[in-house]
Amino acid sequence: MSVYLDHNATSPLRAEAREALARAYDAGGNPSSVHGAGRTARAIVETARTSIASHFVTRAEDVVFTSGGTEANNLAISSAKAAGAKRLIISAIEHDAVRDAALASGLEVEFLPVTNDGVADIAWLEARLSGWDRNADGTPFVALMAANNETGVLQPVEAAGRLVREAEGLFQVDAVQMAGKLSFDFAGSLAHYAALSAHKAGGPQGTGALLLACDAPLSRQMHGGGQEKGRRSGTENVAGIAGFAAALEAVGADEAARMAVLRDALQSRLESVEGVRIWGAGAQRLPNTLCVSAEAWPSEIQVIAMDLAGFAISAGSACSSGKVRKSRVLEAMGASEAQAASAIRISLGWMTTQDDVNRFADAWMREYARIRPRMAAAG
Repeated sequence: MSVYLDHNATSPLRAEAREALARAYDAGGNPSSVHGAGRTARAIVETARTSIASHFVTRAEDVVFTSGGTEANNLAISSAKAAGAKRLIISAIEHDAVRDAALASGLEVEFLPVTNDGVADIAWLEARLSGWDRNADGTPFVALMAANNETGVLQPVEAAGRLVREAEGLFQVDAVQMAGKLSFDFAGSLAHYAALSAHKAGGPQGTGALLLACDAPLSRQMHGGGQEKGRRSGTENVAGIAGFAAALEAVGADEAARMAVLRDALQSRLESVEGVRIWGAGAQRLPNTLCVSAEAWPSEIQVIAMDLAGFAISAGSACSSGKVRKSRVLEAMGASEAQAASAIRISLGWMTTQDDVNRFADAWMREYARIRPRMAAAG
């Protein structure tokens, strides 16, 4: 029996989300149509919008549905130039959905450094914003993820948001990894934008949202029917949106605590092995995420070995067309090239059991004990 331990890539569909999808598909109708079937579809969308807004502490009218977190992040960054930004600051550990969008924006890009524990350097940001030249660099625009997808390290978004607000800038948060794991207070974050994705919480793939503060400028990128109050055209994914809301509503009150217990037990076993390092262990992290490097054991070989043993894990982000590459995130945290190239991510989820964790630890430790002497001799 296979064990799935890659919930940060995608969390398998919850039963509640599956049922919501089926009901929405059965209802049919285009939410922009004025007949009965259209009104039914519109009601499904708006009920879900209200539920999702409540979950993230914002207003329903400030939720813009998208095809996922990548589109949501791109939509926010594409608004920077229209808002007068000439230079972007993004953290050195951002997901490619933010990093690549920033580099493709045509604007200058600066990288906010992180500590060896993977936490954004707020002192650096404060100093940089205090010396900001609005004439040369325009409106400050800062992007900082809420939690890193590889290490699980939580970022000081409220502190960053306060600094950006004081500098009269714009603040974007990639909150994709928070859904289904920890609460995210959009209002309290002081962000202008926050990206979400349904499938990280056990909802359907291909559905996400951008949360907008009431003072956040937005430059739409998709034109057409004027859906989402003209902010993102295209027929809404009614079933996906319903499944998104249902997945969030299904998150148990004790899920985070339960995952943290399992994660800590797994960490305790793995870090007892010589040559192993746990990344971000000194910082607050998502309760489900463990990033481990194993001396002289390349990430891609670990992933393949564990797959053959019946365990699904990953090396870094899954959003790289199936490629395995050394971790840019760990390099930003001061890892050596060898450490960055030997890191894996184990991410637990709503369906993970103690038996899953125990079996994985047994298999991984057994394989590392077998392969390490050979790797060391070859090196």
